[in-house]
Amino acid sequence: MFGWLFRSRSVPDVTGLFLDLVAAARNPVAYREHGVADSFEGRFERLALVTTLVLRRLSQLSAPAEAVGQEVVDQLFRHLDDGLRRSGVGDLSVGKKVKALAQGFYGRAGAYTAAIESGDEVQLRAALARNLYGSERMPEDVPAGLVAEIRDMIATLDSKDLAGLLAGDALAGGRT
Repeated sequence: MFGWLFRSRSVPDVTGLFLDLVAAARNPVAYREHGVADSFEGRFERLALVTTLVLRRLSQLSAPAEAVGQEVVDQLFRHLDDGLRRSGVGDLSVGKKVKALAQGFYGRAGAYTAAIESGDEVQLRAALARNLYGSERMPEDVPAGLVAEIRDMIATLDSKDLAGLLAGDALAGGRT
């Protein structure tokens, strides 16, 4: 019953990676030049996108990368929970809102991952139009600069091993 108390924690510290991920998600270019809404929803969508890219890379690496990925997701939802509380959402509503965000996150992660793995830019643009832009843009209207930024982040992440990701500068190539 209390085994979790005595379990050793073999997951490396993901603070640097998480802060790097958040910085890349908050890249002002995404909002100014690519037209991502600078709102809670837009910031969540951008965070979901960048987190998906990081989780995709972690899934390609050996242990303890899977545990690192889980810790990144755990930090993401602690971050969202904290943000909701700071914005004045009542304690009784936070759990429901975080659950809805989690469902949305996993749906988006699946769509982005499938599009990236397919190598089909049309599929990626469709996923971006539907999620990042809330269907307010047609796939062909997704900025080419955004698609290029995503490709650059993927290439940068793919060039890193686990230690490189944990160092906290893995997405430097994705920031301007």
